[in-house]
Order: sequence, then C-alpha cells, then structure tokens
Amino acid sequence: MTETSPKPKRRHVTEAAARVPGLVREMMAAPQRAREEGRPVAYAFINSSYEEIIRAMDVTPAWVENFAGVCGAKRVATDFLARAEADYFSRSLCTYALCSLGFDAWREEINDVPPPTPWGGLPRPSFMLATGGTICDPRYKWFQALQGYMPDVPVHHINIPYPVFQKGVNHRDELAYYVKFMTAELRGLIAFLEAQTGKKMDYDALAARVALVDRTWDVCWETYELRRAVPTPMGTGDAFNTMVPLNFLLGTETAYDFFCDLRTELQARVKARLGAVPTEKYRLLWGGGLAAWFALNDFDYFAASGAAFPAEVTYRLAERIEHLDLPPNSDPVEHIAWRWVKYNTYWFDRARSRTGSQPEVEKLINFIEDYRIDGVVMHEAFSCRSWHPGLIWQLNHLKKIYRDIPSLVLESDMVDIGSYNELDTRNRIDAFIEIVDAHIEG
Repeated sequence: MTETSPKPKRRHVTEAAARVPGLVREMMAAPQRAREEGRPVAYAFINSSYEEIIRAMDVTPAWVENFAGVCGAKRVATDFLARAEADYFSRSLCTYALCSLGFDAWREEINDVPPPTPWGGLPRPSFMLATGGTICDPRYKWFQALQGYMPDVPVHHINIPYPVFQKGVNHRDELAYYVKFMTAELRGLIAFLEAQTGKKMDYDALAARVALVDRTWDVCWETYELRRAVPTPMGTGDAFNTMVPLNFLLGTETAYDFFCDLRTELQARVKARLGAVPTEKYRLLWGGGLAAWFALNDFDYFAASGAAFPAEVTYRLAERIEHLDLPPNSDPVEHIAWRWVKYNTYWFDRARSRTGSQPEVEKLINFIEDYRIDGVVMHEAFSCRSWHPGLIWQLNHLKKIYRDIPSLVLESDMVDIGSYNELDTRNRIDAFIEIVDAHIEG
C-alpha cells in the first residue's frame, strides 16, 4: 500500500462542526447494518432530490461521493485510485468516481473490506440510483462501470433537469415543462423501488418527509444568514463539515435538529461577538470549487492571518422555502420537483434585473455585498470537469461587472493528494493576503 502522511488535526470553531465526524461514521455504519439485516441498500449521489423517496421506502442510502471524500480526508484514497487505474480507468476522470471504482473492484476481488478502507467502507448495494442531467457528467456512467464488478446489481437512472440561463428567454415559460418531466422521472424511481423492495410507497410518510426537508432548508438558511455578522461566527472550514446533514441526512430529524442546534450556537456566538477567527481582519468568499478534503487545514492557515470566510457558494444547497414561491400542491412528488426547479432558477430574475450576466456571477455579487467580502478564493479541482472549468470565466465577468476585487484560484483535487503542494499553496495564500490588505488600505 502507498505510504501517506497523516492529516494534521483541524480546529473546529463550532461545537456542531466537531460533531459531524460522528454523524459521518453513523452514516457509513447504517448501510452496513442494513445489509447485515437483509434490508435494501442503495448506492446514491449527493443533491439528487430523491432523499425523501428513499427514506420513505425504508431504503438505506450509501453515499458514494461522501465515501470518496472521507478517503480523501483520511489521506487513504491513493490506493483506491491506483486500483482503478490498474483496470485502465484514467486518473483524469473524476477522482470521486475513481475512488469508488477502485474500492468496489478491490472489495469484490477479495470478498472483504480492503485494508486501507476507513470506517468499514461501503457494503455491496442492493441496487444503484444514478442521476444524470445535473451538472455532474460521471453520473451517467459511474454506476454502469460498477456493474462490471457487480453485474447482478441493477441500476436505475433518472434524469434530473438542470435549467440553463439564456438571455432573451423567459425561464418561467419553461418551468411547468421541467416540473412535469422531473415528476415523471421521480415516479419512475418510485415504481423501480416498489419492484425491488416488494413494498408500496406510503405517500403520507413521503409527504411528512417532504415537509421535514422544507423545514430543514428554512433553519439551514436562517443559520447561514447569521454568518453575515462581523465578526462572522462560523467560516467555510466549519461549513464544509456542517454541509453533511444538509446533503446526506435530508428528510431525517437528525438533520433538522442539527441545524436547530447550530442556529442556537451561532446566535449565542453573534451575541457574544465570538468570531470564527480570533481577530478578524479580512472577510473572504469561497467563490466556487469543491473542497480539497485532505487540505481543510488550509483554512486554519488563512485564519492565522486574520482571514475569515463568512460565506461560500459550494454546498450551500438550500434556500428559504417562501423565497422560492412554490405553488400550493398536495402531491409530495410534484412538490419535490417544483422545489428543485425553483431553487435552480432562483437567481435567474435577479441576474437579468441587475447585471444581465449569468446567475452564478449574480450570486457572487450578492455574497460580496451582503457579507462585506474583501476577496474571493476559488479552488480548481483538476479531475472535476463539470463545474470547475467555468470558475475563471465567473471571476473574469465578476471583475468586469462589479469591481476589481482580489481573487485567488487554488489548484489541486478533491481526493487525489498527489495533486497538492502545501508549500506552494501556502506561498500563494501569503501573497494573496498581502494583496487583500493593500486593496483594503487603498
């Protein structure tokens, strides 16, 4: 096995963020228990809008991207990447997918958990739920590739529409079409789950889960709004932990209670003027890009210079429900579809009314103004082709439309630690902080 350096221990500002590793352990233990007890387990993707459906059907999700992130954070992903490469998968592919492919290939080969696996890994799934149509292109082929190692495990694929902003086109004319399409796809998923589990959907139970997710979104939004305070009570380093309940535990009381607790904690911190950084001098925006999970301690390095991150674009996947102006509807499946489509078009009108630019740029401008941002930091993960190539374009348009705000683009990957140079990263952070300081003084 490849020798890897131990990960430096991070400092969590909030008590809530410090609880997240325990939640992740339980998330990974749950499908293992379900498999042992003969209950259905589904390989699942983040941000796929089927969380309530899965849980209402008593299917236990095993989150493949979360597993890859854990491997990256534990600095043990290298062996799984190498195992996937041995089967001729290119290292230039999404390393979340490669990590998953390498793990499953190895597990199937030895009929046991591979030695470097953290926290027991993932069990063999009963079926796999793919979600194409969103921003992530590997979701079309990832689970199909896994069938090469598990040919008896069925894959169900649903297309989730990803509305595209077009100048001169009123997206509101297309919303009903998107919702109709997505509702049909979700109903197809329910039919698949009913066939696989031999159980009919309990639509009252589904409606309760959907309402719980709405409440969770609202509390999460209120929590993140508290971070506007100066000094900010929580930074992106902790937010990259607290995203776990929002993205992997939706539809559970655990997620709702977590954000209620975090809201209470941040309210107390704001009242006591306790900042995420002891002496906040600079307020930075994480403007895009997935986290380098093996290098989250870089946020501690920023903090040592007095730099706090009150907001981030990444993983902020909730909006206040009333802001979305959802139509009244008693059908929980259609409600899920409306919530997805309205969330993904929320910034369209604001982009047209103020800048005429893309919604992604309008979102950056909003954060800069509302959170009093002094500089923007982005991270280009080399193996994520879907999202990261557009980050430089966003920065260029931001500087044309808004102002010449200092920016830093870090480069590495999500889980491939071989892409990361700590000395170079720290030198670039130092230079960036000097620029931000000069910009503020000027």
